[in-house]
Amino acid sequence: MLMFSDPVLVIIVLGSVFVSAVLHEVMHAVTAKRLGDDTAYHMGRITLNPLKHIDPFLTILLPVMLALSGLPILAGAKPVPFNPTRVRWGDFGSALVSIAGPLTNLFIASLMGLWMRFFLDAQIGTELYGVLNIFVQVNIGLFVFNMIPFPPLDGSRVLYAFSPKPIQDILEKIEQYGFMGFILFYLLVWRYLSPIFGEAATFVYGLILG
Repeated sequence: MLMFSDPVLVIIVLGSVFVSAVLHEVMHAVTAKRLGDDTAYHMGRITLNPLKHIDPFLTILLPVMLALSGLPILAGAKPVPFNPTRVRWGDFGSALVSIAGPLTNLFIASLMGLWMRFFLDAQIGTELYGVLNIFVQVNIGLFVFNMIPFPPLDGSRVLYAFSPKPIQDILEKIEQYGFMGFILFYLLVWRYLSPIFGEAATFVYGLILG
């Protein structure tokens, strides 16, 4: 990947995050509607309009700070609301709604990465390759980060669906804190998980791009 100047890097990262995070959240909303809950649909979240999905910290400040620091890029967006009691198949249905977003990012990263790997070898070192590489990294970051099983991240719903009642109770209590719970997670827990996140993101990147 080329070493872009800071302003150009910010533009590329934000553009990648906006596209990737919007598709991530739209697939949450689409999956919820297909499973019987139209809460997000009536709130206008099945749209490609980024203004409906952007969170100032998760979608803008966090990925830009990490990119400028040379750290693995992670980002998020405004969570899509859904009513678990209206979703078919109970906790399993809720897990499907949650995992739809990260799997969308993994699919995008895989599709773009495999295309780069097999058809853009001659472009390695060019600006085009550098931009696409950032786009792949952003989607891998969204996938790996959101699969962390800590509320309100998507992985927590998957863990909830397959956990015994005591662990479900703990997850429910953490989830009640909403965004504040995420801030506490980032300040208190993330420093210990970030090396694991980096290794996981690098592993997925290696699988896709070789």
